Amino acid sequence: MKILVSPTSMCIHQDCEAMRTLKAFTDDIVISPYPRNMTAEELMELIEDVDGVVAGTDDFNADVIAKANKLKVISRYGAGVDSVDLAAAKAKGIAVTNTPGANAQAVAELAFGHMMALARKTEYQSKALQSGKWVSVVGKQMMGKTVGILGYGNIGRRFAKMAKGLDMTVLAYDPYLSADRIRETGAEPATLDEIFTQADAITVHMPLTPETKHLIGAEAIAKMRDDVILINTARGGIIDEEAAYDGLVSGKIWGLALDVYETEPPMGSKLFELDNVISTPHAGAHTFEAVENMGNMSVKNCIDVLSGNDCPFIVNR
Repeated sequence: MKILVSPTSMCIHQDCEAMRTLKAFTDDIVISPYPRNMTAEELMELIEDVDGVVAGTDDFNADVIAKANKLKVISRYGAGVDSVDLAAAKAKGIAVTNTPGANAQAVAELAFGHMMALARKTEYQSKALQSGKWVSVVGKQMMGKTVGILGYGNIGRRFAKMAKGLDMTVLAYDPYLSADRIRETGAEPATLDEIFTQADAITVHMPLTPETKHLIGAEAIAKMRDDVILINTARGGIIDEEAAYDGLVSGKIWGLALDVYETEPPMGSKLFELDNVISTPHAGAHTFEAVENMGNMSVKNCIDVLSGNDCPFIVNR
């Protein structure tokens, strides 16, 4: 069996448990030569005779899948599968798996930390102090404020748990969950408009789809409270970066934290010129614990499919 491994953390740390498990299964392993996600063109050069892939968020579009003559499984290292053409994979009999919940705590903690850092303007103050400026900046407390969570899956629910620790009112929007299911965790089900008009902070934890593309754009931002905090650790493109820039410059938006971008890497983004923006390099899942969880789970999924064992995490049955 020939297996391609592309997640950067697994490629860099090949002595991890997941890689040891994979090497015990097969000695024919191809490590991505790129220190980033691969483009479709780069994948097509490697995929032709591969049986399985442990995949980052590389571009597995229909052309790549058409080129894969032996491929039986694309095992996503993470929960999101929007980088894979699921229909094309299904039509060719290729299973696509994911690792739901494996990195949920890591992503939720980063999002929550970003919210608090924006509220207190810690990044701005740190940069100012390091450049020799002793600045006096007034932040705000989040205790008792209202947070809106867009997408109430594993990550959204963990964020809610932390927010409840600050006695925050938690509003949750998720079209795939019943109101009762949302209330079970102490959140209040809400419409998009209710979140846009009532929340002091809004955090995004939903997949990128045609319906969520630029969900937070100029029209949505205009409805929001003045000095709103926005956080996106889900997928780039859900927040319209041009509209967010205008909101930040006008003062409508107190602060914006992005871990994901419409184009990655987002070199030259004018958002980076602003003091009220926190930017991290798609690092939400980059904790030792999450990396271990995702690696072990994605490798197990890949081996289970290739071995003909039952795999409960196939998303395109």
